[in-house]
Amino acid sequence: MAKLTFLGAAGTVTGSRHLLETHGKRLLIDCGLFQGVKANRLKNWDAFPVSPTLIDETILTHAHIDHTGYLPRLVKDGFRGPIHCTRATSDLVEILLPDTGHLQEEEARYANKKGYSKHNPAKALFTEEDAQDVFPLLSPVEYGQHFYPAEGLRGKYRDAGHILGSAFLDLKTKRGDGFRKIVFSGDLGRPFDSVLRAPVQAHNVDYLVLESTYGDRLHEDMDPRKKFIDIAKNPLIVEAW
Repeated sequence: MAKLTFLGAAGTVTGSRHLLETHGKRLLIDCGLFQGVKANRLKNWDAFPVSPTLIDETILTHAHIDHTGYLPRLVKDGFRGPIHCTRATSDLVEILLPDTGHLQEEEARYANKKGYSKHNPAKALFTEEDAQDVFPLLSPVEYGQHFYPAEGLRGKYRDAGHILGSAFLDLKTKRGDGFRKIVFSGDLGRPFDSVLRAPVQAHNVDYLVLESTYGDRLHEDMDPRKKFIDIAKNPLIVEAW
């Protein structure tokens, strides 16, 4: 039996965190920071619904902070398992997380200087040093390479076309005379891009956990290079975009 619990990105489009309990393991799929309006950001300070010490492994789909930004706090609070990700995601995490920790520290310093925090003193959710403590746990794998987050459970990454290193997660296990597969999409990109490979088609999926941040709209049919040029010439355009 398997149990899937949504700890984020449910009722909001940020803070992606999905807890999969299967094969005697607790696996955290993505570990994002809640971003955006204050009501969302305050959720980052809530106690994690499951003690980080009880989570066996974490698996990332890509490096964006709404999918990885809570990792330093998770590790600070006791998580010590491997963090599976693609190699490019590992490289990006080592850039993005310390920067996020630095910003957290700067915000706390500013709050103390101006005295607008209800906490005295205001503290950072995590520091740049906390972010660096994540690095030894990163366990990068190649696209298409099999890895095993639990005995009898095979993981594999396939191209998602969202950012460098982005992937959807394909988890497969033997069940009776056949197999069962659950796919976590992460964020999916466009099929045509000058830098990234197109998203790969997933086949024979039994359960699909699909990100739907932009599920109510279509991408504009326009040349993004022209849009960037327009913004560079007139930064105010970004407001309308």
